[in-house]
Amino acid sequence: MPATQNQQKVCFVVMGFGTKTDFETGRTLDLDASYQAIIKPAVEDAGLRCVRADEVMHSGVIDKPMFDMLMKADLVVADLSTSNPNALYELGVRHALKRYATILIKEEDGRFHFDLNHVVTMQYKHLGPDIGMREAQAKRTELKDKIIAIMKAQETDSPVFTFIPGLGRAQVAEAAIQPRMSTSAFHEAITTAVAGHGRLTAIIAQAQQAGREDRHSDAAKSFASALEITPEDAYLRQQFALHTYKSKQPSEHAALNAALDILAPLKPEQSVDPETLGISGAIYKRLFALTGNHDDIDKAISFYGRGFEVRRDYYSGENLATCLDLRAAIQQDPNEKLFDQMSAKKTRQALKAILDKLMDSDDVKERSDRKWIYATAANVAFALGDAKGGEENEKRFRDESPVGWEIDTFEAGKKHALSIAAASFGKG
Repeated sequence: MPATQNQQKVCFVVMGFGTKTDFETGRTLDLDASYQAIIKPAVEDAGLRCVRADEVMHSGVIDKPMFDMLMKADLVVADLSTSNPNALYELGVRHALKRYATILIKEEDGRFHFDLNHVVTMQYKHLGPDIGMREAQAKRTELKDKIIAIMKAQETDSPVFTFIPGLGRAQVAEAAIQPRMSTSAFHEAITTAVAGHGRLTAIIAQAQQAGREDRHSDAAKSFASALEITPEDAYLRQQFALHTYKSKQPSEHAALNAALDILAPLKPEQSVDPETLGISGAIYKRLFALTGNHDDIDKAISFYGRGFEVRRDYYSGENLATCLDLRAAIQQDPNEKLFDQMSAKKTRQALKAILDKLMDSDDVKERSDRKWIYATAANVAFALGDAKGGEENEKRFRDESPVGWEIDTFEAGKKHALSIAAASFGKG
């Protein structure tokens, strides 16, 4: 007979949720994709009940019962891809309380802190923000096999118990620590917490769906509700700001200023988070379009420039080049105008090298953002006077079957790129 929930072994997954920035590489990783494509199916295929720790600890407070739960979980999988401080702390609690059955995983380009380099770690690869199908399938199988082997062997994997072998004789070993929770209380606490967290998950899913459907006012309201539950989460605040300014309600200018107020706790002026910088840059770019205020375009360039420096990504780079073009057009000093024009050209040349590398990669066909890689490559080529390269990449973009708003976005960028080429090279 199949095991009931109270009989089924439990795996806690220690990681963040949503889109998070890896500050070592400047990349943005979709941790929900890691969880849904690799971790959860691997855990369930191995026969365990899978509970992401943020489903229990979304308030940010680790209370006494939670220490019991971290110890009592049959397995912990800790994803440390973005060096999340909460995940690191929760892992430390687990290592201190449990001798075995803890697995560490991370995205391959990130690096460890806090002396974890010596701990055996499974690695996986993000392609852009999320994970390709082949990678997900391979790593899901690898993690499942690892879980089955570890659960069977029950060998020490905690550095605490490994490097303090006398811990058990000191009467504070795992066997001497008695959790205050009974098995039934443990499962009841998990069920209650997950049910409560289901509201947060549903709100975020509702917000994301509204955003995909361009119902930005609805998306902003839902992200605001989610932020009330987890007020310190940067991802939710960024998304709240993003959809607020896109809503244009009650007016475009008011929405842009409201979005700046929402972002303020993230301190954009000092931030090195590419998402915060990108959204801030977009807000000031749109403010400039409304007001023509020189300070607004200066701020947009500052934010996009810092984001491109941190991440070296095509989104920040293309917007930086465009904003430099816009500022060049209003410069009164010929030398300042020439400087902005040359800076835009240099940015596009750097972008071309980045995009060529992405398009030459064996993984490009698995990237969910490939249509935007092609679209950006096309407009970079057009702006640099390479009409043939622009047409080739435009075809690649259109072959991805973009929808109406995606085509409109591309066409607007193409129009701007061709105007730059016409001014620079006499080409239309």
